[in-house]
Amino acid sequence: MTEIWGHMPDGGAVHRVTLTGGGLTAHVLTYGAVLQDLRLAGHDAPLVLGFPEFAPYLTDSPYFGATVGRFANRIRDGHLELDGQSYQLDTNDGGRHTLHGGVDGLATAIWRIDEVASDHVTLKAVLPDGHMGFPGTLKCSVTFALKDSGTLDIQMRAEADKTTLCSLAHHSYFTLDDAEAVSQHQLQIAAESYTPVDDTLIPTGEIVPVAGTRFDFREQAPLRQAHPVDYNFCLSTARQPLRPVARLQSLASGVRMDCLTTEPGLQVYDGAGIALDAPGLRGQKMGACAGVAMEPQVWPDAHHHKDFPQAVLRPGETYHQHTQFVFSKGQA
Repeated sequence: MTEIWGHMPDGGAVHRVTLTGGGLTAHVLTYGAVLQDLRLAGHDAPLVLGFPEFAPYLTDSPYFGATVGRFANRIRDGHLELDGQSYQLDTNDGGRHTLHGGVDGLATAIWRIDEVASDHVTLKAVLPDGHMGFPGTLKCSVTFALKDSGTLDIQMRAEADKTTLCSLAHHSYFTLDDAEAVSQHQLQIAAESYTPVDDTLIPTGEIVPVAGTRFDFREQAPLRQAHPVDYNFCLSTARQPLRPVARLQSLASGVRMDCLTTEPGLQVYDGAGIALDAPGLRGQKMGACAGVAMEPQVWPDAHHHKDFPQAVLRPGETYHQHTQFVFSKGQA
């Protein structure tokens, strides 16, 4: 089902698509290719943070459910150099760094519905050459599909007519019970190392083993052991075939989410900075750690660190990310 769910300040319509399949029900917006709501059969509470109406997405949303890019995460000083050319990008992160592609990135774009069925939808968007300072026209698509066994399947593709950067990410904040915070959640990540950051959340360039640190989630451990956390976990040094990389589980509800992805990094943010008056999907105000973001992507600020996996996209190449979030309840 597709419905008009809101309007942009210029009067343009924002549509919401309802998908069902595999024991899941999802609502996807054409604004920001946002996953507005996600439910699992047999579990009443929403699995993601979001708003029950459109207006707060324009004013209060910390990227709830959005598709972010053209480069997810941060780029130091908004500085980009490609093929001998320097580019100054939009510095929407404290007036210093570029975050999620700039203030007017894909997370605020109106995407076009390209294909829709009861269990999947494909959305498309185009970022013009020079948008937010980036070179090249970037044509993007994202497909949300609900598959068997509680699987939310997300595939992102992009092509460019000039050499540019491309690293997209799905930015839902997950919450697997009905508590105000994720204090009863446990996390497991198949990462041997992580990338430390400075006080502005820019990677220092180090790649540090998780062993002996509060970021060791190689075995399932309480998420609160690492609080606060907003770090990239190093899954691999290059994009891989789809494989399991992380598990999030609520001890209170028994709901589990397994994350599979092709991406080399997983940014985990525990939502410590959430402080919203606008009511969420359960009618409540959302405060610190109301949900945890788990964002498969290329490592942040990769272009400034030659030893990091890179996000350069050249003409004739196709960017392709495949990520799955698989939900279940009451299973070991």
